[in-house]
Amino acid sequence: MSQPRPRRAAVTGIGVMAPNGTSTGTFWKATQEGLSVLDRVSREGCTHLPLRVAGEIRGFEASSAVEERFLVQTDRFTHFAMAAADRALDDAGLGPAEAGEASFSVGVVTAAGSGGGEFGQRELQALWGKGSKFVGPYQSIAWFYAASTGQISIRNGFRGPCSVVAADEAGGLDALAHAARVVRNGTDTVVVGSTEAPLAPCSIVCQLGYPELSTAEDPERAYRPFTAGACGFVPAEGGAMLVVEDEDAARGRGASVRALIAGHAATFTGSSRWEESRQGLAHAVRGALAEAGCVPEEIDVVFADALGVPEADRAEALAIADALGAHGTRVPVTAPKTGIGRSYCAAPVLDTAAAVLAMEHGLIPPTPNVFDVCHDLDLVTGRARPAELRTALVLSRGLMGSNSALVLRRGAADASQ
Repeated sequence: MSQPRPRRAAVTGIGVMAPNGTSTGTFWKATQEGLSVLDRVSREGCTHLPLRVAGEIRGFEASSAVEERFLVQTDRFTHFAMAAADRALDDAGLGPAEAGEASFSVGVVTAAGSGGGEFGQRELQALWGKGSKFVGPYQSIAWFYAASTGQISIRNGFRGPCSVVAADEAGGLDALAHAARVVRNGTDTVVVGSTEAPLAPCSIVCQLGYPELSTAEDPERAYRPFTAGACGFVPAEGGAMLVVEDEDAARGRGASVRALIAGHAATFTGSSRWEESRQGLAHAVRGALAEAGCVPEEIDVVFADALGVPEADRAEALAIADALGAHGTRVPVTAPKTGIGRSYCAAPVLDTAAAVLAMEHGLIPPTPNVFDVCHDLDLVTGRARPAELRTALVLSRGLMGSNSALVLRRGAADASQ
């Protein structure tokens, strides 16, 4: 008697809230066109600060996406998460769970870097300006980095395994890997991803302590990784949520399998030790390939971390070459985040969404604002490049030293592939 095939984690839904689009369609259109939406910081209380350029989501009205009872107890980063989760569930053809055993078959996993800074700042200002009676009870939960996991699960009636990944900016990829493990271990569905809202005044002041932050004033030159003019990264808000399911269960209900989460690995090399991140990132790539049963030559595109710091860019280019061998200098590499900014934990989740869409459309999106590449990389610039894409590698590193790599396979037409 043949043994049943091991469970495989499939991406069946994508929901995006990004500076270049608050739907998957608008996000992909802008991404494949290489549109840059980086602009001068315009958020209230932030325009006088040394951070001049950021990736803002403009025109988003949280009240149109989130019910009032959730709105008053949550921060902007959770508003993004709930809106993105709704879009991902709709895309997957799923809805809120009804009470009963089925509600235990859906879990939620998110990653977050800074949590609810805007809500926290507002409450602290009320405390010091008016007194403790003017601080609401939701201050105790809205700032917390676990808030999005909790609110998405409560709002939708999901009572399966719920988690929060705290792993620096690479936590976005680690959350996807954790969701895949949960699915492989028996849970039917996990809503997973990350959103960030780091553009409140107090949050920006905290970020100014990062030497890697770009304070350039020209939006076209503020974030240009892999170039001689690299001067740091530009922060952004937003992110993405994905629906990950058991592949066979998804096919059984008629869902489209958009991609498979095939392999992942993570390492740690220390805060701002960018030269050492070469070895750590290469080790993570090798681990992800091994778990996926993938040889370097099978990688069709790399979505780079692209920090925009010369030492970090050099380390990443060398890590790709170390891990992929000769193929590392030939494989197309892209970093679409240079057009929207780097949204901390959410950045690699947006890259993962872009990688799935790239494989579906056979098109590698370009790296906006980057032309004069000074590293031995086949960086896609200018315009999108048509390509047959079956396997994608997504990379992420954190300012505190985490390194993560994720291998995605294109969704097969049938379960036998």
